[in-house]
Amino acid sequence: MPMVTVSISPLQAAGIRAAVDTGTYASSSEVVREALRMWDAARRRSDVCDVPQAANDETLKGSRCVADMFADYEAEQHSHN
Repeated sequence: MPMVTVSISPLQAAGIRAAVDTGTYASSSEVVREALRMWDAARRRSDVCDVPQAANDETLKGSRCVADMFADYEAEQHSHN
């Protein structure tokens, strides 16, 4: 599998560690792969926008950005606990 290096915030890193520590995911790689699958599925449904393009494109008004999608997902996860 190809490897990619990315930079994330300390808060994001803590969230990934917590997901692994609680047993929700087996590894940090699994967390990131799931996030990318969600992002890709949302893009295919046109649920997420390309932020720079959306700022200038009225047709994308109301489209959701990746941060919105993840916030919804986190809220849903917390509501089940």
